[in-house]
Amino acid sequence: MGKIRVTQVKSNIKRPQEQKRTLEALGLKGIGQVVEHETTPNILGMVNKVKHLVSVEEA
Repeated sequence: MGKIRVTQVKSNIKRPQEQKRTLEALGLKGIGQVVEHETTPNILGMVNKVKHLVSVEEA
């Protein structure tokens, strides 16, 4: 499996609690923060839930 690099590009202020928790579970705490994850179905599902708040690229 490959890796993806997830970058938070929008704030989680005024977002539903579920989306805030998803960002937290991904390890994102603020705008501009970048984390790398393995490409697993769980991670891809979480990224899909907050796709409007993050940008994704292959690492």
